[in-house]
Amino acid sequence: MKKFLIYFVASVAIIAVALMVGIRNPSVQDRIMVSVVAGLVNVSNNLPEEDALTAAVCGSRSPIPSPGRAQTCVMVKAGENIYIVDIGDGSASNLRSWGIPFKRIKSVLLTHIHSDHISDLADLHLATWINQGRKGKLDVYGPEGVRLVTKGFETAYEPDYFFRNAHHGDQIAPLDVAGFNTNNIDLNQPEIINEDGLIVTAFEVVHDPVEPALGYRFDYKGRSLVISGDTSYSENLIENSRDVDVLIHEAQANHMINIIRDFNLQRGADLNAKLMEDITTYHTTPVEAAEIANLAKVKHLIFYHLTPAPRNLTTETIFLRGVKEVREEWTLANDGTMVVLPIGNKEIIISEIK
Repeated sequence: MKKFLIYFVASVAIIAVALMVGIRNPSVQDRIMVSVVAGLVNVSNNLPEEDALTAAVCGSRSPIPSPGRAQTCVMVKAGENIYIVDIGDGSASNLRSWGIPFKRIKSVLLTHIHSDHISDLADLHLATWINQGRKGKLDVYGPEGVRLVTKGFETAYEPDYFFRNAHHGDQIAPLDVAGFNTNNIDLNQPEIINEDGLIVTAFEVVHDPVEPALGYRFDYKGRSLVISGDTSYSENLIENSRDVDVLIHEAQANHMINIIRDFNLQRGADLNAKLMEDITTYHTTPVEAAEIANLAKVKHLIFYHLTPAPRNLTTETIFLRGVKEVREEWTLANDGTMVVLPIGNKEIIISEIK
């Protein structure tokens, strides 16, 4: 036994030394790099190949930081087409790392003009423009004020467009499709998209003083989902969510926000405390969101835009206090939470995008 241990330790030491020497060899380093690049290029995800209405949360938090979470974003896939609802900080990076096929992104839908819903719009534009064969400018839909947003990004990034075109040429960075095709939503004509079997309807929610703030309903071949955007309790949202398969609804745990407020008051940070107090009036608590889902007879509820986003099981339990007494069918979103609604049956499949 003693000899075996000596031989084993010696073998491990020899292997370790060989690896240390090998890793310093340029040819070995290059082979390792080839493997790394192959892994990056051949990123695969578990998006459904069959016909389905799918949504994946590409950003699950609010402006309050939380490790491992991006700001607000939901990717919706209807058949082969992809739509992005809001695009907050870090969400474009999630889409890249998941290997989302940017060529299939048809448009971006903004619920309102808060920074945590728009800040990655420029990165998403770049990802859908460079070497993607895009046939036109990136379609963006949003409420009044959306043209100021897209015009601002175009003005800020205009030198970048020309630099990339000068460097890479028209095949990779064509200037004629750089920028945005912006659509200001008129709620008197709420059906904003009707293509390839998909109908997207915009409706107003309550996020005072932000006016208008929007939610979106997606109907595709008998399956349906609603994305609330930021809102307090909204009868209009209930009406537009009736009998949908899935409601993706924002959630803010005011009992946790109040603790943060009181802590700031105790340490003399009065303005931080006021900020916490202010936000309690224009969001929806998890219990309220569960009640909304019940009233609308929603089959499954997904909480997103989590404020403050739970960081562990304990804070998750605190965040969801009271929800189980109101509703059974729900999911607390992480970045990557995905729901698949296959066409032709009533299945609701919850998983994590990889």
